[in-house]
Formats: sequence, C-alpha cells, structure tokens
Amino acid sequence: MSILAAAAVPHPPIILPEVGHGEEAQIQKTIDAFREVARRMAEEDPETLVVISPHATMYADYFHISPGIKAKGSFAQFRAPQVEIEVSYDQEFVNVLTDVCAEQGIPAGTASERNPLLDHGTMIPLYFLRETVPNVSVVRIGLSGLPADAHYALGKAINKTSKRMGKRVAIIASGDLSHKLKEDGPYGFNAAGPKFDAIVAEALGKGDFLSLLDMDPEIAEEAAECGLRSFWIMSGAFDLRNVSSELLSYEGPFGVGYGVAWIEPSSVDAERNLGEKAREKKMARLKERRDNEDAFVQLARQSLETFVKTGAQLQIPKDLLPELRERRAGAFVSLKKDGHLRGCIGTIMPTCDTLADEIIQNAVSACSRDPRFSPVEEDELDELVYSVDVLGEITPIKSPQELDARRYGVIVKADARQGLLLPNLAGVDTVEEQIAIARQKGNIDPEEDVQLFRFEVVRHH
Repeated sequence: MSILAAAAVPHPPIILPEVGHGEEAQIQKTIDAFREVARRMAEEDPETLVVISPHATMYADYFHISPGIKAKGSFAQFRAPQVEIEVSYDQEFVNVLTDVCAEQGIPAGTASERNPLLDHGTMIPLYFLRETVPNVSVVRIGLSGLPADAHYALGKAINKTSKRMGKRVAIIASGDLSHKLKEDGPYGFNAAGPKFDAIVAEALGKGDFLSLLDMDPEIAEEAAECGLRSFWIMSGAFDLRNVSSELLSYEGPFGVGYGVAWIEPSSVDAERNLGEKAREKKMARLKERRDNEDAFVQLARQSLETFVKTGAQLQIPKDLLPELRERRAGAFVSLKKDGHLRGCIGTIMPTCDTLADEIIQNAVSACSRDPRFSPVEEDELDELVYSVDVLGEITPIKSPQELDARRYGVIVKADARQGLLLPNLAGVDTVEEQIAIARQKGNIDPEEDVQLFRFEVVRHH
C-alpha cells in the first residue's frame, strides 16, 4: 500500500527536558507540535517507520541505509547519557528497498556503515513517538550530496517498496531549517536564513514540494540548513499524489529554525510528477544562463568542453575581446553543479602570454586537476555553471581590519606556504572565516604568524 503519512520535524537536543533543564520551555510550540505528530501517528498505526536523518551516515554519492537487526543510542554527547533509545530495524523492508533502488539505478544500500549508533536526528523524533507507536519497526536512511532529483527518486523507491510489500509505512523527515537566524545565535545571522525558512515553512504548509525541489542552492547554503534533503526524499514518496499538508508549528528563538509539518496523501494526480517538473525548470534556467554568458565565461566553457570531449586543448579563437587577447592577469575558473563546487583552479599571477590563455588553461585544470574532485565527465557538461574571476593588483596589508569578505580576496602567507580565498563566496560572511579558510588551504596553523595580502576581482558569470 502507499505511504500512510509523513511528518517533517526538527531535532534540537534542547527540546528534551533531560537536556534543556527548563530551556525547552522556549520552544513549547515545537513540543506541542511533536506531541500532535505522535498522536496522529498512533492513529495511522504504521508497521514500519522510515526515518530520514541528516546525521546518519552520509556519503557524497550514495544513500546509506542502516543494516542490522537492532540499534541504540543515547544523548551522552548532550550530557544526558541516561536517555537511551533502542529500535528494531525492519530488515525485510531494507532488503526490498535496496533491490528496488538497484532496479531504478539509485545508488543506495547498507554498505560501509561508519557508526551503528543512533544519531540525534533519528532519536529525537523517536523520543516523542516511543509511547504512541512503541512496537513500530524502523528503517534509518542518511542523506547524500546528490542532487534533488536523486533524493526525490529515493522517496519514490520507498513508496514503491511499501506497495510491493503491502506494508503500512510512515515517514519521518528529520531536519532543522536555517541555523543563521540571529546574530546572538550559535551560528550568527545571514539574511538568507529567514528567507529560506519562510520559503520552506510556506511550502510545507501548502504541500508545495516543487518549491522545495526548486530551492535556490545558494540560499540554502548561506542559510546553513540541514533539513532540505530530508524533505526532498519525503516529497518523492508522494509522487503523483495530491497531499493534505499542515504546518503545525514554526519558531526559532535560539537562532535555528524549527518547523513541524504533517502530510497525508489524497487523490492520484498524474500531473504531480514534481521530480520531472523540477528538473525541467533547472535545465531551462541553465540554458538561459548559458545563453547570457559573457565572453570570459564562454571561453572557459568552450575550453573545458573541448578538453572533456576530445582530450585536446582549445585553440585561441580569433574573434576575442581586446582585453582577452592583450591583457595578462591571474584568473580563477570555478565550476558548480547543483549549487555545489565541482572544481576551482586559478593563478594568482599571470603565467601565460594572454588572459585568454590563462582562462583556457585554468578551465582545463578546474575540470581535471582539482585534487578535491574526480575529473568532470561528458554527461555532466550540461549541468555545469561557470564563473571566471580575473584578479587585480595584490597588495600587502597590515591587519585584518583592511579586509572586507565581500569586496576583497585574501592571501595568507607563512614562509613558503600560502592559502588564497576569493571574495564574496556563499557561506563566508566574515573576515575571520575568510582568513581561517585561507589558512586551512595553505596548511597554516591558526597560531602561526602570517603575512596578509588583499586583492579585488572582476567576477564574470
């Protein structure tokens, strides 16, 4: 049978009285909403509860499904070791789900478990559900670094498994919203935080899963959220179904957004193929972006695509802008895919006769020689987003007070080691963060004395 219902829930440890010691009273709306979810879940009486958690084992290109018969965990890391949760896993469901994923080409399974203990993203919802559905079996699934359509496909596979087995199955999509709602919160403030939460809260309340799948990845990254991918999987479980959705609560007094929503399926709707619709919208945006690229980005794309398809280096086109043909400058070529970095290589000072040569060389290096990533494959080319940063004059400075994370890039140098970070990067909001990341890139300890340099860039999209 189809999925009975689903709940999107947060997982703040402070919500437990054994951890909060009274502080949990500040999120009483969330507590009340959790209790309402527990009440409704008891009415649904599921045999199996699929719990999707951002804090379960996570891989970049693989969905990990927890193996075994049983698992347990405690809140010892939150100074409450006396609070323990133990579950029985639904091995049969896991086996069938793994088979369904293999049939659908979804990279998912039980291999390579790093930590068998239950994580708090799993345990907190189970804490509230343990009295109302005490005998339910659990399937625990982690997230991945794969795009929205892959997560949506996993949700479809979960639903297909429940149908194949004829089991009563419900879903818990565990995840906090933005972690950057308040200056005095644990992660500070970013304007993307409340914007992200407003979009997600409205989408969950209306059952508008397309808005979740079509979320601007830069907003999600700057908001420092951890629940969006859980909600993507949940959305896929209701593919081709209308839903009745209710936002039970939303609040964020500690600087982190906590949303609770209840979703039930209703009528079949052949037009609600939201995974396909989201992908169509994404590809249309990518095409529009390509159609409006400037000469710098066009050159980088042409260079990279020529190399990936033929293994040869692009010959410099004759009809280039004078700046590309005549100027010498350092340049960085950055690649993104689904909002995530896919490669970035550059030169601080010019190494070629022209800026065009610099871009051609660095585009090839970004797709094939960035040690953080595997080489770009031909089937990825249509989904890559490019930017080219042309560096200005590099100037020594005396202190971090002369920096601005939005305006200036920074070079941190200690002896022969140096690290560079470009300006105006998503998720890097302060000079302190900028310098810390540059130190890491240069393998420079936080305590070491360093020389600081700044530079401006002209960024081409």
